[in-house]
Amino acid sequence: MLSVFTALVCALTGGLVAAPAPAAAVRPRTQATPSFNGTVWAIAFRGDVVYVGGSFTAVTFRGRSFPRRRLAALDARTGAVLRWQPAADGTVRALAVAGSAVYAAGDFDTISGQRRGAIARIDASSGRPAGFAHRIAGRATTLAIGNGRVYVGGRFATVDGTARRNLAAFSHTTGALDRSWRPSAGGQVNALAATRGRVYLGGEFRRVNGARSADRLAAVGASTGALVRGFRAQAPATVLDVAVDARGVYTATGGMGGRAVGYTASGAVRWTHLFDGDVHTIAVMGGIAYVGGHFDRACRRTSTVRQLGCPAGYASRVKLAALDGRGRLTGWNPRANGTVGTHVLTTHPARHRIAAGGAFTRIGGAGRERFALFG
Repeated sequence: MLSVFTALVCALTGGLVAAPAPAAAVRPRTQATPSFNGTVWAIAFRGDVVYVGGSFTAVTFRGRSFPRRRLAALDARTGAVLRWQPAADGTVRALAVAGSAVYAAGDFDTISGQRRGAIARIDASSGRPAGFAHRIAGRATTLAIGNGRVYVGGRFATVDGTARRNLAAFSHTTGALDRSWRPSAGGQVNALAATRGRVYLGGEFRRVNGARSADRLAAVGASTGALVRGFRAQAPATVLDVAVDARGVYTATGGMGGRAVGYTASGAVRWTHLFDGDVHTIAVMGGIAYVGGHFDRACRRTSTVRQLGCPAGYASRVKLAALDGRGRLTGWNPRANGTVGTHVLTTHPARHRIAAGGAFTRIGGAGRERFALFG
């Protein structure tokens, strides 16, 4: 998932952001880390606060259990659980931050007892739901912020009774449904990444705005939703996540062996790297692409688009890995565990941090139940 910090910079600078120098290796934090009693699906940073969403109902820190119904906030410096505690009645699958607002999307119908159909705006300090009440007829799975808008994707047919096929946008200022941004995707949208000029979308769809060329990965105009025909990417399988930086676009895919793929701004493949299981999530910081999923091994060498198997052999990378600017495997190897592994990675370049969430219970042999902080 595109980090909120990166999304906001994109919105201000117009397009793909300038890349910082390659970052030093990020390591698991050694201080006490909160444990979650259910899967973590979403993470967003705001300064030294990290917001977490998922299917959990409690967070444990230093032996004390805190009731938290699918939403929580942590001190990113110490790991302490903060008082912020809105309650969702269903799984939270996406989070995004803009100013003093935390946006959440997922399977819920209420937030803290107030009716909120699959999407909500929550005060970043008090945790109170804001006056942003909409009805999404279906499932909301992903969010992105940019261009004064809150973009949402998933599998749905209408928003507030108005036809919107799997994509919609709202004004960040007024909260109103954007009547001019109305692209349509012919299947579920799993991921969004916003820049000033474009919104990149990845998912299970085979068409966008009726165009067959938009197959599982596409770009649409940030203000009109028109298909960007100058971006003609060929995704090898279902796209599960999308990220952007100054070099281009990055995707995490499933299929016959999961892949991380780097594209140019026109959609040409820069590199692809094959794993032995789905790559669920991808995030970029300092020119390094961090990936997570349910894989256990990665090809030792950068792969080709259609390659199956690894002629040069495999390297152990259990549920987490990192790739350099040419798609080559780096030495970053935290080793998560579990069958499913990592669902979400979010970066915070300003603080040089990475957070991971999912269904794992250990990182590098140490207890890290469903959440880990690096950097």
